[in-house]
Amino acid sequence: MKQFMDKDFLLDTETAQDLFHQHAAKMPIIDYHCHLDPRMVAKDHRFKNITELWLGGDHYKWRAMRSNGVDERYITGEASDWEKFEKWAETVPYLYRNPLYHWTHLELRTAFGIQKLLTPETAREIYDECNEKLLLPEFSARGLMRKYNVKCVCTTDDPVDDLRWHRAIRDSGFEIKVLPAWRPDKAMDIDKMGFNDYINKLAEVSDTNIVTFKDLMDALQKRHDFFGENGCRLSDHGIEKFYDEFYSDSQIETIFSKAMRGMQLSVQEIHQYKKSFLALNAEMDADADWTQQFHYGPMRNNNQRMFKQIGPDTGFDSIGECDTALAMSHFFNYLNSESKLTRTIIYTLNPSANEMVASMIGNFQDGSEPGKMQFGAGWWFNDNLDGMRRQMEALSNLGLLSRFVGMLTDSRSFLSYPRHEYFRRLLCNILGSEVENGLLPADGEPLCRMVEDISYNNAYRYFRFFDF
Repeated sequence: MKQFMDKDFLLDTETAQDLFHQHAAKMPIIDYHCHLDPRMVAKDHRFKNITELWLGGDHYKWRAMRSNGVDERYITGEASDWEKFEKWAETVPYLYRNPLYHWTHLELRTAFGIQKLLTPETAREIYDECNEKLLLPEFSARGLMRKYNVKCVCTTDDPVDDLRWHRAIRDSGFEIKVLPAWRPDKAMDIDKMGFNDYINKLAEVSDTNIVTFKDLMDALQKRHDFFGENGCRLSDHGIEKFYDEFYSDSQIETIFSKAMRGMQLSVQEIHQYKKSFLALNAEMDADADWTQQFHYGPMRNNNQRMFKQIGPDTGFDSIGECDTALAMSHFFNYLNSESKLTRTIIYTLNPSANEMVASMIGNFQDGSEPGKMQFGAGWWFNDNLDGMRRQMEALSNLGLLSRFVGMLTDSRSFLSYPRHEYFRRLLCNILGSEVENGLLPADGEPLCRMVEDISYNNAYRYFRFFDF
């Protein structure tokens, strides 16, 4: 029987072990999509305790605690930091087969050197040991990034953000790049509460009088240019689906005018607006030579009682994968026909769409560069061994896994970098097992290069962050 989480964790063959230890493990990290607070990096934040560092913004852990019957007081409420940590420790033994069980112990081992399992019985000892180590200089926000050999991260930033903390990080001489990523969802979400207030704020920061939809796009172009001047090379859009409604420019102007006057919009009008908005943003990205990301498929903010500050979604309707494929195809075909299809990454929350997405990206590879169209890593509820494996299987069968830009944390925590290790171990195990089963040649150099490329080199070349 193998020991739990030993040095060859997830590595079932000698080939897998060699690929990981000699190649994947040594590669740096480019975390091209995360939700870190750049202010914490700029100020080299010191964490008061492990609860702040570990539980302060981790919705994965919060969700597990709620599922385990933990009262909200011990999750986001007024309980003490020790009480919150204690409740997390009580939850951990119930996490068998959930990726959080692996992540929790990988984080304890790689960051703090703690080999013990987190249980109610070990909670106090582990809490005290972590807090003692957090007093050391190398456990600051920047210290943790150095510890995990991070070379670049991209945060997720709204067009109205002033990016002061990104500039402060750059001016400080910090050797790790912390770059902004453009996330204009609030300007797209015409059906959400607070849309008008947001447009007014955008008008203020862009010094633009926004009366028409054209004014809105002019304001966003100014902010897009400003983001580019501050190192942004990447956009991201969180969408429920791809939209396929026909529209004219005059219709979009009418829809925007109605929204600004507080009038109710139909589902069709909402979708027309969002399709137009996404297309024009994609054209901005192409003109700036950025990469664009589309995270599609989630139903967000379902529990309105729990999240009272978020208004109800309007106009949500179900859509089949056939319709999704057509809408996605029409969207990318339009951009391609206008020579405005930039490097693109598509993430789906629905694993049944894996083969569709993996085949869709092949429709728009144009030979201009390797892997121009990317099927993004297993995301959110697919960020687990099964979800990552299924994503890589679909990409391998229908595209080029060797050109994949690899893993990301999608996290608010400075302790989430072991997710890259988790992914790399799985990748090496898949490849190593196929070598030893005679499905791949035991020719070391191409295989080793493939592992190093997916771990780091592909992302380095693809995103062009290091040109800034």
